[in-house]
Amino acid sequence: MLISIECGFQVGQLCHRRSEDEKESPVSAMAGSILGLLAFMLAISFGIVTDRFDARKALVREEANAIRTTYLRADFMEEPDRSTTQQQLRDYLDDRLEFVQSKNIDQAESLLADASRIHRQLWDIAVIHARKDMNSDVAALYVDSLNDVINIHSLRVSAGLLQRVPAGIWVVLFSLIFFGMAAIGYQAGIAGSKRSWSQHILALSFSMVILLIVVLDRPQSRFINVSQQPLIDLRQSMAADEGK
Repeated sequence: MLISIECGFQVGQLCHRRSEDEKESPVSAMAGSILGLLAFMLAISFGIVTDRFDARKALVREEANAIRTTYLRADFMEEPDRSTTQQQLRDYLDDRLEFVQSKNIDQAESLLADASRIHRQLWDIAVIHARKDMNSDVAALYVDSLNDVINIHSLRVSAGLLQRVPAGIWVVLFSLIFFGMAAIGYQAGIAGSKRSWSQHILALSFSMVILLIVVLDRPQSRFINVSQQPLIDLRQSMAADEGK
């Protein structure tokens, strides 16, 4: 941003020295229009990332509820299916919490593979259990809750790894930033004024908003992240139940 301002300032000074015919007012109106467009695009981008951030928080609560329901309904299974299922759900929850903390791509992919493996094992047990009594309401309820666990997992992976601010919006944003800051510098140069710290403050303000959008768009960010407390509380509850 500062480079854009400086480029505009140098061009403005050059034009001012060559000719004083160009007035400051039209340039000021142009700069204001570009900054208005930039503010509009920033508002759109911020709305996108905040909506997705709220959606990720809601998915954490939904996943915790789905796993808890599946864990409790597994109590109706006969041994050894009951113990095996509940242990796998505890392992699955550990993997989910570890995945959120992972910063390495290989580790994240390994944890996702483990989650898919546990899904298949849990589903195989559910199918065997359901076939023992095709009219069992308890088995149907368990299959339904397990299906929720698998579906919410897919939604969380999609929301966390695949959904991003579209590249086209970033291109427009950075283009408007460049032209807007250059117009501010050009306005100062054409007016024959000196460099002002207010330009640096303006650039810093826009930079902070852009940085906030980038951070909210990255779920694995260390600065602003989605609380996993519902899953942590559930794991503690499972640990207490395991010790009984």
